[in-house]
Amino acid sequence: MKVIDLTHTIREDMPVYPGTEPPKLEAANTYDKDGFKETRITMFSHTGTHMDPPAHLYKGRTALDEFPPDQFIGKAVVIDCRTLKNGEAITLKQLEPYGDEISAADFLLFELGWDKLWGTEEYFGDYPCLDDDVMDLIMGGDYKGIGFDVIGLDPIADLELTRHNRLFCRE
Repeated sequence: MKVIDLTHTIREDMPVYPGTEPPKLEAANTYDKDGFKETRITMFSHTGTHMDPPAHLYKGRTALDEFPPDQFIGKAVVIDCRTLKNGEAITLKQLEPYGDEISAADFLLFELGWDKLWGTEEYFGDYPCLDDDVMDLIMGGDYKGIGFDVIGLDPIADLELTRHNRLFCRE
């Protein structure tokens, strides 16, 4: 199995969700003083590349450390959505070229090309989001997770977190 690292390096000047404090990296121990180097890292759990568990929105629901390790390993299909313009919806049309790969995947990764905006104000713009039909497909599937190269599942302006709530709806 080919393993692909999708993470961003944690840096003090990295983009964070609007209103979130950026990470702090402080020298805690040094070679000269302590004989070894150690860095104190202070950051919020939604910094950089991260996963949202149901406990993110619902008290008493599953937190990341409660999932078995195999929850985070599997086959992914990368869905090319780079032709979508700002604010356009990710629809079933974008999934059609992948046929049976969609239902066979453990993870659906939506490539919007937004990674090239990382570190700019445009990164927090009107990125494409899933429409209801794609959400229905995800909710009806047996996926371990979905992923995006944008700051969130919901548009920045959606303070109700409509898609998050639907994805983590109570059983």
